[in-house]
Amino acid sequence: MRPTSWRGSGDLTWLVALGAALWGTDALLRAPLAGALPAASIVLWEHLIIVVVLAPWLPRAWRAFRRMPAPSRVAMGVIGAGSSALATVLFTEALTLGDPITPLVLQKIQPLVAALGAAWLLGERLHRGYWAYAVPALVGAWLLAFADPFDVHVQAVVAAALAAGAAVLWAAGTVLGRYVGAGSDATPWEITVLRFAIGLPAALVVLLVDAGPLAVTVGQLPPLVALALVPGLLGLALYYPGLRRTPAARATLAELAFPLTATVLGVTLLGGTLTATQVVGLVVVAVSVTALGLRERSRRPVVAAGDAPGETVSSRGR
Repeated sequence: MRPTSWRGSGDLTWLVALGAALWGTDALLRAPLAGALPAASIVLWEHLIIVVVLAPWLPRAWRAFRRMPAPSRVAMGVIGAGSSALATVLFTEALTLGDPITPLVLQKIQPLVAALGAAWLLGERLHRGYWAYAVPALVGAWLLAFADPFDVHVQAVVAAALAAGAAVLWAAGTVLGRYVGAGSDATPWEITVLRFAIGLPAALVVLLVDAGPLAVTVGQLPPLVALALVPGLLGLALYYPGLRRTPAARATLAELAFPLTATVLGVTLLGGTLTATQVVGLVVVAVSVTALGLRERSRRPVVAAGDAPGETVSSRGR
């Protein structure tokens, strides 16, 4: 499952779009499981499955961890426990409370959070006019989060807050992943392996605190494996090699395959619906974040291209 090294000079925009589209299948696999298992149980099994797959690279990643300076080790701990385990629990819980579309599409606010985090922690400069794109995106996120943005119910607020919390933690993983990469000799793949390896015991702690069940049924194992490997590792394995050989302008547009796929699957297969204001919010978020990405990446990137849920390869953003 190590990301392939794609050689040559051909453009791989299609590969970026395919990887991003796989992230959009997350709710299709996660929502049915969330109806049968607590969020903490799902996340523990996701991490367990991924760590088993990544087992051959664990010794090398552990050696890289031991070589890291103390601040980088702390950052890796936050990435594993927060950006991997806790963020995914929050996101899964949001799906159980809200509709199957909104929590996924709200993740498009991650570049905004990552840009602020990079400016604060890494000293990366926000270009003038940044807020002209960020404010409309936040307004669009509000419109998208609630079926009636002027008649908000407590459950809708909780679901939106959980999804936004996951977005913030995943964006933090992007920034901290870059921090670790800059402060140590660990490779992106080693950081990714460590992310899941550290996330596994953290997910176990969350499960124990939540007093959720550890055991799952035989019938639940196949969707758990698919959830861990398809929108998880496979999405990353396709996305990042493509990103290395795709111009930023095209990559930004290709990344819209994520919310588009999530929306189409949510409406057609999961019974989700969007009100008129939510459709407006979706469009505003997509346009604002894309325009911001095009503007920033045409200069000096504020955050790595294509930051995604829990990302650590260019930083699993996912």
